[in-house]
This record gives sequence, C-alpha cells and structure tokens, in this order.
Amino acid sequence: MRNEPLNFNALVSLVEQTHQHFQEQAVKAVNISLTIRNWLVGYYIVEFEQKGEDRAHYGSKLLSKLAERSKHIKGFDERSFRNFRLFYKHYPQIQKHILKYFPTLSIRGSLTPESENTTVLVPAEKILNNLSYTHLELLFPIENSLKRAFYEIECIKGTWSVRELKRQINSLYFERSGMSLKPDLLSEITQNNISPSSPIELIKSVYAFEFLGLKTNDAVEENDLESALLDQIKNFMLEIGHGFCFEARQKKILIGDEYFFVDLVFYHRILKCHVLIELKVEDFNHQNIGQLNAYVNYYKAEVMQPDDNPTLGILLVTQKNNTLVEYATAGMDNNLFVSKYLLELPQKEELAAFIQKEISGLR
Repeated sequence: MRNEPLNFNALVSLVEQTHQHFQEQAVKAVNISLTIRNWLVGYYIVEFEQKGEDRAHYGSKLLSKLAERSKHIKGFDERSFRNFRLFYKHYPQIQKHILKYFPTLSIRGSLTPESENTTVLVPAEKILNNLSYTHLELLFPIENSLKRAFYEIECIKGTWSVRELKRQINSLYFERSGMSLKPDLLSEITQNNISPSSPIELIKSVYAFEFLGLKTNDAVEENDLESALLDQIKNFMLEIGHGFCFEARQKKILIGDEYFFVDLVFYHRILKCHVLIELKVEDFNHQNIGQLNAYVNYYKAEVMQPDDNPTLGILLVTQKNNTLVEYATAGMDNNLFVSKYLLELPQKEELAAFIQKEISGLR
C-alpha cells in the first residue's frame, strides 16, 4: 500500500489502473473457464465414443442427438460439439492446467487425447491467457500442428484480433513465411502493420456472451454508432412500415460451417415474407451487397415456408453526408409482387432521410 500523500491526478490514475487491472483479470477468468469447459466437453465426447456402453446405438448421429438434448444450453449445437472434439484432440497440453485452475473439478478416467504425440505445442498457459475460444476455432481446421503453432505464436506475440488472425490465415502467412529468405523480417513487417487488440476484446465474442447467459447486445458500448442506429431503425420500421413484425436483432445463422449474424430480421404479414436489414457504417461496396444476398438466399433455402413469398433484403450504407439505400430483390421475377413490395415498404427516400437524421443526431 502507498504511504506517501496523493494529489488528485494521482488518485484518478490509481483508480483507473486498478479498474483496468481487475477488469482484465475478470476477462481472463471468463475466457479460461469458457475455453476449459469446451475442452472438457470434447474430452467427454471422445471418451463416450471410445468407452460408452451404448455408443453403438448412437453411432454417427451422436453429436446431433447430443445437440438435441442440450438445446436448452445456449450455444450448444452439433457444430459446437464437433469443434469441441477437435479442440480436445489438437490441444493435449490443456489437460495439465485443468486441475490448476479448477482443483475441485471431478474428472472420470484419464485425460489422454489421441494427438498426445504432437511434437509442436505452445504452452497451455499461453493459450488460455492470450487466445479466446473464437481465436481457437479458426485454428481447429488446421491439421498441421506446426502451422497451427505458428499462428498461435504470431497471434499471441502481436495480440491479434480474431479478424486479424482470420485475415493472416487467408493470406497464407505461414506459407509465405516458409518461402521467405528472411522469415524474421517478414514477421517484423507483418506485426508492425497490425494494430494490437486490447485484452478486453477477448470477451467480446458471441461465445463469451452465450457462456455468461447474456444477449449479444446486453453489453454494447453506449457510444457505438452502429448499435444506436440499429435500435432507431428497428423502431422506425415498426412505426412507419405497415405490416412489419420484428423477429430478431443480430440473428445467428449457420452457413456451411461458419456463423453469421443478420443485423435485423422482420416478417411482413401483408407481403408474407421475411425482410432482412443489414447496416454498414461505411461506403457501399460489392462485398456488402454480396453478403446480404447470401443471407437472402439462405432464408430462401432454409427458412422460407412453402406459402411464403421470396425473402427481401435492404442494405443501409452510411458515409459522411451520403446515405445509400439498396433494396436487394434477387430472385424476384414476379412483377406484381415487386410492385406490391415497393408499395408496402417505406420509400427509399424516406428511409434515407431518416438514417441521415439519426447519424447527425448521434455524432
């Protein structure tokens, strides 16, 4: 404890430092608990597959059956269980730290992953303290343990965000490093061009929110422009868009083996169709309209009922004093329906004016 007298600025500094320290400790504690929980679930799945007395009864449908019985636990689905199993197999070093963090945890049997002969292993403590489970999910599909460890080390060293890790994997950073005459120089250049993420970002993942029983918008920062705009747009659509019924915000959908989130989902009782709204606080670009079109097609294939009309998408793009509103009408070849759609939805000009007004008010 301090003995010397404090001035006011020193007091403020101490309060801020104390808050930041214990906030980071809390974030790490939640991340470690979530990560070890998922590893243990993977272990229990593998143990059942190897030693379960009635494992033959479930066979290849084990994970789907388990997901059905576990659907009351938010975030547990077949894809999650498949990844938990991969996590257990690829990260045998985690077992050494389980009892360190959870000394009262009861574990049946022996924790011995199939990949125990893996030669390249980043220490479990480094993994648990520096990588969120969302980071790790990007690494599970990598079968090459050397390649996986390379990204773990680089990610930890540069405190990369999940988005940055994904970008580096997609840019073949590992392969480029192997081809470089001076891989240390490439690493230095790469790290210098990346803005490090803060420790608090470890907890800003959908997995952490689900693990804590929170909704993804329960802890959104108050000055978040995009979040505030979505709130206002939802209210606007319900008030002025006759026939709109609100279904979800940040609707979680699974396309292939990857999760995506639709900003706003409505069902229009007059048009008898879903209306998806995506907000991008940036200029219009083809990636934005392509993403919305993918969501529209997903709803057409997976959600739309036989008596529903085609799903509609509205893309809202904001940048400075310009507002662009794009209506995605892919697959709409019924001219009568298109006319009715244009009649029932808010006018583009009206919606654009509303968005611009909200942007001005929020800044």
